[in-house]
Amino acid sequence: MRGWVTGAAGSAYDLDNLPYGVFSTPGTDPRVGVRIGDFVMEASAVAALGGDAGEGPHLAPVWAQAGLDEFLAMGRTVWDIAREWLVEVLGNDVHQPRVEPLLVPIDEVTMHRPFEVADYVDFYCSEQHATNVGRIFRPDGEALTPNWKHLPIGYHGRAGTVVVSGTDVRRPSGQRPESGGVPSYGPSRRLDIEAELGFVVGGATQLGEPVPTSAFTDHVFGVTPLNDWSARDIQAWEYVPLGPFLGKSFATSISPWVTPLAALTAARVELPGQDPEPLEYLRVQEPAGYDIDFEVVLNGEVVSRPPYAAMYWSPAQMLAHMTVNGASLRVGDLFASGTISGDERDQRGSLLELSWGGKEPFATPTTSGRTFLEDGDTVTLRATAPGALGGRIALGEVTGTVLPASQAGR
Repeated sequence: MRGWVTGAAGSAYDLDNLPYGVFSTPGTDPRVGVRIGDFVMEASAVAALGGDAGEGPHLAPVWAQAGLDEFLAMGRTVWDIAREWLVEVLGNDVHQPRVEPLLVPIDEVTMHRPFEVADYVDFYCSEQHATNVGRIFRPDGEALTPNWKHLPIGYHGRAGTVVVSGTDVRRPSGQRPESGGVPSYGPSRRLDIEAELGFVVGGATQLGEPVPTSAFTDHVFGVTPLNDWSARDIQAWEYVPLGPFLGKSFATSISPWVTPLAALTAARVELPGQDPEPLEYLRVQEPAGYDIDFEVVLNGEVVSRPPYAAMYWSPAQMLAHMTVNGASLRVGDLFASGTISGDERDQRGSLLELSWGGKEPFATPTTSGRTFLEDGDTVTLRATAPGALGGRIALGEVTGTVLPASQAGR
């Protein structure tokens, strides 16, 4: 099916995409929008016209909210009904006369964080990334820790510092390791990025109820590209024995657009292979991976193209492990894949890997000798995936610019 919206057909935001976001225009309150081509459709206003989501619930007041939270809480059945309705409204030109006036050009809107983040968990699911990090920091030891291929390793992050794309990121300060074993205090000298994919939870659970891998699509609404900014020197000093803390918690950036899982059906692929076979609660029905291609753009220049299809652990396994002890899910929970890296040097999803711990500076088309982020640097993550209509769909970009450290933190 090809829709009637001008310029949408064949674009990265055709009917097979339809991501959700929260937007405003001058003088108006934030509300839910759906992107189609180079426009944002005012979802609540269109739903209020009538024929609201077929025979399903009335979504006009839900989409009038300044966040997706209430919609996320409604669950998979409603999400699917809503998507079918959106495809009908934007794909059948009988609706054009009433809906077209409610399309707003994308360059006239301000985007906001799309949902209230309840909890944030970051995983470590790329074998290539984990191997690279192990070789950088433990050159004389095993690259992977003994547990790595038995469970998806993760840590609990800080939900309050998850920010929407376009938010500037201030260089953090903290304790930094120095020769002689006595740390210094000051701005991070090794500020980094991590190209990741975030998963947005809708269906909540009760405390004590694990979620099996087979229930992944019942609880995860969609995905968003994610940049887990990292202060490598602060992290290196603090992480033993409990893991990341201040080196990670100062900022995590997400896209303003959440792409529904239903838009990624054509992107499903089998995992690269897991050996040894995971324990029973972590076994998945293939295809459990996603063919999503990322780009890391530094100051307008592509420096890396990480492939999500290379990830060792699947999102269904992350969710199952995150809840196997009975931890409950809440609407708005966000969990991320960890850095995405491939086999090749130009597929590494962090500057730590691209510069091999700062020892092998990398070049861009216009600069040389780059290692970690400098003040004023702008990083953008882009991602695309195969779409159901035969082309490629785009996941919303996520961008951030590095500001100097606060004077109070010097």
